[in-house]
Amino acid sequence: MSNISEVKIHQSVAILVDGNNIEISLHKLFKSDDIMINFDTLIPKLLSERGLNRLIYFREGESISSKLAERLHKYYYGSVVPCYKGADIPLSIKATQLAHKVDTIIILSGDADFVELVRHLKSEGVRVEIAAVEQTTAEILIEEADYFTPITKEDCFEYKPLGKKG
Repeated sequence: MSNISEVKIHQSVAILVDGNNIEISLHKLFKSDDIMINFDTLIPKLLSERGLNRLIYFREGESISSKLAERLHKYYYGSVVPCYKGADIPLSIKATQLAHKVDTIIILSGDADFVELVRHLKSEGVRVEIAAVEQTTAEILIEEADYFTPITKEDCFEYKPLGKKG
């Protein structure tokens, strides 16, 4: 009888983050604008011993944290992509570009707009996982994905911006 611990998984994974969707979901769930994803907790949980190929954080708006960009690059060779009007189209384009370069794409978003993207990626032979706040994630997105990981309080931290008391 073989030992399961001997199995080596060689999957290449891209993590694509819809920053605005995740941030809004976290703020709603925890009723605080000071809650952020703790990537140091979440990424190892999502990868589960698989290899990270890309980490891209898509974010609409002016207030993109340079500290977040520096941290994602330093620890995960990740990048932050500013979006003109929502992350849906830039994230979808990048996902289709990566489809033939990775085994799995993990999309951090609960937005039902990604259902057709999930279907397309799966038709290309890519495993598609969704990670998002369960309470704000479209049920159809969970159903279409190969796997769903709920983002919980354990995957977050609370930060206090300079000058803010509380």
